[in-house]
Amino acid sequence: MNAAVIGVLAVQGDVREHLRALASTGARAVPVRRPAELDDVDALVIPGGESTTISKLSVEFGLADPIRKRLADGMPAYGSCAGMIMLATEVLDGRPDQQSFAAIDMTVRRNAFGRQVDSFEAPVVLDGLSGDPFHAVFIRAPWVERIGPDVRVLGRVAVPDQPDGRIVAVRQGNLLATAFHPELAGDLRVHRLFVELVREAQTQ
Repeated sequence: MNAAVIGVLAVQGDVREHLRALASTGARAVPVRRPAELDDVDALVIPGGESTTISKLSVEFGLADPIRKRLADGMPAYGSCAGMIMLATEVLDGRPDQQSFAAIDMTVRRNAFGRQVDSFEAPVVLDGLSGDPFHAVFIRAPWVERIGPDVRVLGRVAVPDQPDGRIVAVRQGNLLATAFHPELAGDLRVHRLFVELVREAQTQ
């Protein structure tokens, strides 16, 4: 079996950081800026950044509809922070013209934890990851307010007045999303989890 090629949507955001993290796992990672480049990848990472900008540029670059089609056809994908927003079927507090890729059956609230100055770091226990809790970096992060029946919660973070915490990591089939930025944490476990998910998809 040929090694999977994992694309990183390269219109805006933490593109280089994801490419570097994926390469550190031994995966073959390439930037994706055009529909023809999307055709050549087996999976896609949607990076953290500004979701409204990623939405706008994905449309302008002719990528939005092709990405939606590939996702609907079963292409594995992982979204971090803004990428989580882009994968959601419903986005709260977004701009009226904002579009998502509508792949994970969930409702996500933009900037749920506050503005840039409210960014924080916290340990998150992630289902499926061995070892210590993941040291998660939250920057103008979303959280998940609703999940569909096929969505599995992988992690929550403690917040005041919420006994169960807020959902910050989910999986639906071949799709993975986190509200935090593992590409900034110096911990490759989330990227390794996604690479393994992609390899599993190749054998199906």
